[in-house]
Amino acid sequence: MGLLKVWVTILMTPCANFLGRKWNLLDLVTAGMFLSVHCLALFAPFYFTWTAFLVAFWLAVVTGFGITLSYHRNLAHRSFRVPKLLEYLFAYCGVLALEGSPIEWVSTHRYHHQFTDTEKDAHSPLKGFWYSHMGWILDSSSRFGRYGGLKNVEDMKKQPFYVFLHHTFMLHSFVLAGILYAVGGLPFLVWGVGVRMVVVFHITLFVNSAGHTWGYQTWNTGDLSRNLWWLGLVALGEGWHNNHHAFEYSARQGLEWWQIDLTWYIIKFLEALGLATDVKVPSEAHRKRMALKTE
Repeated sequence: MGLLKVWVTILMTPCANFLGRKWNLLDLVTAGMFLSVHCLALFAPFYFTWTAFLVAFWLAVVTGFGITLSYHRNLAHRSFRVPKLLEYLFAYCGVLALEGSPIEWVSTHRYHHQFTDTEKDAHSPLKGFWYSHMGWILDSSSRFGRYGGLKNVEDMKKQPFYVFLHHTFMLHSFVLAGILYAVGGLPFLVWGVGVRMVVVFHITLFVNSAGHTWGYQTWNTGDLSRNLWWLGLVALGEGWHNNHHAFEYSARQGLEWWQIDLTWYIIKFLEALGLATDVKVPSEAHRKRMALKTE
């Protein structure tokens, strides 16, 4: 009965989020885009080919690392540095995930750490699992109105490349969709756009929702962030979320040898090649200060 009540709450909360509030043009466009991609993914069984599956898989890997490696650890937290051209290439991979421009994504994430799990948190779990998962994306007046604009990304707004991507980020995914359709027809479009985007979307969004709801805490962060093993696997290391909130500057989020962190392994490989520098990890003294005290 308890589990049933949880699922009823999760399923009914979207109705509460949708009803009783004003929808602006941006909300409608965003909802239309989400609905279109999910509907496209429903055709996957009818257009399955192994080639289309592999295209979707590798695009998911590339765009997934574009979010975790570039948007999150490199741009939002500056946990390591790479040559500027490589930084831009990684960021462009993130653009093709269609999760927003680098400027918008980084701004929202920096505010998330500033106001974690409070009313000012853009995707606060205090408003329910659904809202923290994707309801917040469909409520732009709440998402942007809290902070009065993109005031915490001046470092990125000074760079023309990121300004260009901010104004054109949706266009690049449409171009990619056109290329996929021209090369492989509907199977490539359905799998390379629909299935791939739905999978990457929800893996990223589970970090905001499940990563603040289920799992365990190792560190005294004063918030609801959790380490969740299965999310650590599918989210390329982002699921060790309590670790991340304890040491947000750290390029490594899977802090134990058994906490698989694929994004960290890529960063270490880049460091071995001399391409990643100023790679930050928590000191032993900082780890001791943040550890939960057990009696």
